Amino acid sequence: MARTCAIVGGGLAGLCAHATLRKGGLEPAEIAVFGTDPDPAAVWRVRSAAIRQRRMRSESEGHCAPSSFPGLAVRAAIRGRSPAPLVESLFDRYHPTVGEFLHHVDELRAETGWDESFHAARIERVRAVDGGFEVGGHGVFPHVLLAPGHPGLAWPDGLEDDPRAVHAYEPHEFADTVEIVGAGMAAATEWLNALDAGASVISVRRREPERRPLNLPRVLFSRRGLAGFHRTSSAERVAVLERFGAPSYPAGRSWDEPVEAARRAGRFQVAPELNGAPQVVCATGFEQGFGHDPLLARLVAEHDLETAGGWIVLTPDSTVGPLTDETRTLALAGVPAQWAFPAADTLMGAKYGARRFARKVAAWRTR
Repeated sequence: MARTCAIVGGGLAGLCAHATLRKGGLEPAEIAVFGTDPDPAAVWRVRSAAIRQRRMRSESEGHCAPSSFPGLAVRAAIRGRSPAPLVESLFDRYHPTVGEFLHHVDELRAETGWDESFHAARIERVRAVDGGFEVGGHGVFPHVLLAPGHPGLAWPDGLEDDPRAVHAYEPHEFADTVEIVGAGMAAATEWLNALDAGASVISVRRREPERRPLNLPRVLFSRRGLAGFHRTSSAERVAVLERFGAPSYPAGRSWDEPVEAARRAGRFQVAPELNGAPQVVCATGFEQGFGHDPLLARLVAEHDLETAGGWIVLTPDSTVGPLTDETRTLALAGVPAQWAFPAADTLMGAKYGARRFARKVAAWRTR
């Protein structure tokens, strides 16, 4: 059976794409998934464990299955024989536990034949050739989806080699006093983790974070909001993406009350600069932009692709326009696909790219 599609990236965005292609009728042997670990949640498991994450920021639809229904709330209600998750979901207040999400990933991996499609390989080059795209010496595929994930951890200047410093997404414990650099979701989670461990916390930040339940405003997840986003000029779109790339974390008593109690007790304070604490936790997220990913940077350079800011310019369906036609498709999903879907680094965003890629493949198969 000929291999029709290649997915470069064996993480959660790759799993979303694989599951969507399988639902569209492709067999595991027709899909080649290239990654460094057969567990699609391998990297995510380490990072979520490092920040001691207990619940997902996403809601019931934050899963990797190709269809929105049934969501994780329905699954939890069936397993627990309780309507409570469904009621919470009606008010957008259901946030699955990390354990529930990982159980879903394991089930989907088995159901879709992921392991039959997976090939352990680090792909360093994808280039357009006759008949499609040559993928790192592993053959030519008419349809390729690039889902490489985050290019790497972001470190504040001067702290990369500081013996006091550890990144929030690396395993760590806490000193008696810890400075936590950053103001987003990872930073807020680490404030609570450190306080719970008995440490005193200095939050190092130069601006106050936004408080919102999801990574982006809900309007940008809707068809109407997305249509407006796609109508923006290049400069306007860069400004939108940079604005909503700023730190944020949810509002609510579960976040605010422990911090306020610690502040009154003299165990939490905010400072604009480091002041010599014995430990520094860098909750500064990931490097941003295609230039930090060798595969994407090489793709742009070799094919002279249009870019804006740190983004590769994509069509609204998340494909690389100059390299996509009726005979072949090159698409992006996950983190590097924000030009097409501003919340591309979420699970909903991963499925946005996966569904449009699958439609391209389906149209090609029926010609």
